[in-house]
Amino acid sequence: MTDSLNAKATLDVAGTDYEIFKLDAVPGSDRLPFSLKILLENLLRNEDDVTVTRSDIEDLANWDPQAEPSKEIQYRPARVLMQDFTGVPAVVDLAAMRDAMKALGGDPRKINPLQPAELVIDHSVQVDHFGSNDAFALNAELEFRRNQERYQFLKWGQKALDGFKVVPPDTGIVHQVNIEYLSRVIFPNPLDGRTQAYFDTCVGTDSHTTMVNGIGVLGWGVGGIEAEASMLGQPVSMLVPKVVGFKLTGTLREGVTATDLVLTIVDMLRKHGVVGKFVEFYGPAIATLPMGERTTIANMGPEYGATCGLFPVDQVTLDYLRLTGRDEAQIALVEAYCKAQGVWHTADAAEADYSETLALDLGDVVPSLAGPKRPQDRVPLTEMASHFPAALAALKKERNIPSKGPAKAVMDGQEVEISDGSIVVAAITSCTNTSNPSVMLAAGLVAKKAAALGLKAAPWVKTSLGPGSMAVTRYLDRAGLTEPLKALGFHNVGYGCTVCIGNTGPLPAPVSKAIADNDLCAVSILSGNRNFEGRVHAEVRMNYLASPPLVVAYAIAGRIDLDPYKDPLTTAPNGQPVYLKDIWPTQDEVNAAIAENVTVDEFTSAYADVYAGDARWQSIEVAASQTYDWPDSTYIRNPPYFDGMTLDVAPAQDIAGARCLALLGDSITTDHISPAGSIKPDSPAGKYLIEKGVDPKDFNSLGSRRGNHEVMMRGTFANIRLRNLMAPGTEGGVTLHQPSNEPMSIFDAAMRYQDEGTPVIVLAGKEYGSGSSRDWAAKGPRLLGVRAVIAESYERIHRSNLVGMGILPLEFLPGENAQSLGLTGTEQFDITGLENAEAKSVTVSATAPDGSVKTFKAKVRIDTPNEIDYYRHGGILPYVLRRLAA
Repeated sequence: MTDSLNAKATLDVAGTDYEIFKLDAVPGSDRLPFSLKILLENLLRNEDDVTVTRSDIEDLANWDPQAEPSKEIQYRPARVLMQDFTGVPAVVDLAAMRDAMKALGGDPRKINPLQPAELVIDHSVQVDHFGSNDAFALNAELEFRRNQERYQFLKWGQKALDGFKVVPPDTGIVHQVNIEYLSRVIFPNPLDGRTQAYFDTCVGTDSHTTMVNGIGVLGWGVGGIEAEASMLGQPVSMLVPKVVGFKLTGTLREGVTATDLVLTIVDMLRKHGVVGKFVEFYGPAIATLPMGERTTIANMGPEYGATCGLFPVDQVTLDYLRLTGRDEAQIALVEAYCKAQGVWHTADAAEADYSETLALDLGDVVPSLAGPKRPQDRVPLTEMASHFPAALAALKKERNIPSKGPAKAVMDGQEVEISDGSIVVAAITSCTNTSNPSVMLAAGLVAKKAAALGLKAAPWVKTSLGPGSMAVTRYLDRAGLTEPLKALGFHNVGYGCTVCIGNTGPLPAPVSKAIADNDLCAVSILSGNRNFEGRVHAEVRMNYLASPPLVVAYAIAGRIDLDPYKDPLTTAPNGQPVYLKDIWPTQDEVNAAIAENVTVDEFTSAYADVYAGDARWQSIEVAASQTYDWPDSTYIRNPPYFDGMTLDVAPAQDIAGARCLALLGDSITTDHISPAGSIKPDSPAGKYLIEKGVDPKDFNSLGSRRGNHEVMMRGTFANIRLRNLMAPGTEGGVTLHQPSNEPMSIFDAAMRYQDEGTPVIVLAGKEYGSGSSRDWAAKGPRLLGVRAVIAESYERIHRSNLVGMGILPLEFLPGENAQSLGLTGTEQFDITGLENAEAKSVTVSATAPDGSVKTFKAKVRIDTPNEIDYYRHGGILPYVLRRLAA
């Protein structure tokens, strides 16, 4: 490595020397935001005159806050974080690359993570059982039975791949485990007889990797394919972004939670517009803002659209590291390094140069929910009674849903009435809030006060508690709040994401029948971060995000259409009405519960032997082998990405004679594109599994089968709420094959086009690919033969993933879209002028069935030179494999 600026220095921490690269060696660096200082140190340490040059370093130090991003840098994160839904296909690809490397005459052992890679199994547990003391054990047993093949494969990866660690199932949610245990904040790395110290940074295969920004670790979500490339030593190619400074002042009012704060911030930043930008929090309120609140805000980065939402390192950070049982030597390193690099935050810290700034007085935050289908649609709690009828009417009009009135159902021998607005799912779930002691203990205190009044959740509500980590269970137990939560139906159902990712499990049969028979618009309320339609449960049309204590309160009410400040939640057994104020804890009560019950012991005991797993995990046996012996499995299959691959690369070709597979509107999320949720027997994926001898009761979820490309390609574009404008009046994965105009599933049409030798494209509106960073939202379309997507705009991660799978992302010019151009999807498309992927724009010619031709320009969204290479090679993985095999 080169050190042209003489930045290398030695830092002595309690008698231990660390090699560091000093930021003050670079003139002008002191004015940079914290996030860009982290990137600058990364460049200093990796200067090699090839991927990182002195001019790259100086250009970053001279960053112009107002300039549009144009400077590309090669960034090397310290580590890669994965969860099992996205991690399994990543490890499948590594195993397939080992096979391909062997076929090309290379050494398969070259295929290893070159950066530390850590995977937490947390996305597989489903809420089949709830409301009982044995719910956790029963769900865990089902989880292992359903996922035995996947877990066996991951255990092979842990043994065969160097630098790859797995946190077993039933331990915690990935992002919570990341902040409570895995993160170093400052990374000590033994290297050739010395130890380097540098900022801990990470990329993750889940968009909520951003949560780690709460403890001062720069991290964000990437697609699985980009993460794999990073693991294999490839830098992340990125443009130096704009940085939005968000100033926090004041203090939260009584009765306002961290969830209310984050929903307000999401609302503000979405309105401001921060897609593709870094957000950095600063201001006098930072010094008094607890870590739980910081990580809650950072977690929701994808919801406000930013790449990340970073908090500085300060005394609160050190206190949190100490609380969670980090080694004292590591804590001393964090403090000494940050002070030596000039990034230690104090209340009177100088303000950095920002591209734009916003400000929020925490005293202005009010209790809120968000919904019914987007996390940025905040509704003040005082307005819910008027908001819901309007939202319901709009949904019924949009979906042409008839009004049939309430339905009767028998629950536990009691006849109940379920109607539009009835809450049928109430879940304390997801890393957003389960990592935050203030809202988790507040939920327990609400339950305690409610139980004392003899209250229970409404009988039609499916209640669940996913604690996020074993530490949460320990402090709830210690506070005496576990039993009150159980009394309200909030039993521990598993340490995983559960409802927030759609692993809600089935609704009770009488509830399901009432909804289906009466076309009811039932509601879920959850403490998660995503409420996109169709995500939480296929039968639940409206979904609201709320704080954990509000989830408990609404579970008692059993309906969403009330004003909790004026209307009673329910009636107590003594006949008296019970209002929200009767069961809501004071902030003093919450603070006392935190002080008395959240101690270092809860965390050290929870993570004492985190990689060992329980008896079920330990009983899984795998053979020691350098390549994977692919079984005849419906969970894990060798993907076809490298079939017939050679070391030679052909020039990127224009696209001729393409057909439109789907014509889509605005805000098509990766949930709409990527296979997720349950598998229906009559769907293409269900039919495939039945042909393979799988009983429908053993289908498991689409997410759990991400290691089988045959299942996943059949589930691509199959979301029940997808609306393909080529097939008006339909929902789900339906299209019209061209030119026959025959209706069929998108999968069947794609296979027919492949048999005909016809490439396909997708037309879409604004924010195409928003939501979670799902690699199968790009892999699936690639396997269906999609060569290009033409959209009005893209979410950052998905656009990158499309390039990473060799799909061409194109953008309509400003003011144009499919509708303004009169495109119906029945045309035949020619895309010319690609110039071996170096063109900035292309010409698209759309020939209608009557022979008329519409011609328009589209912007090429291959944004960096590295991406040009990836696209030419057919994606990141072939590019990396060819380089390693050459």
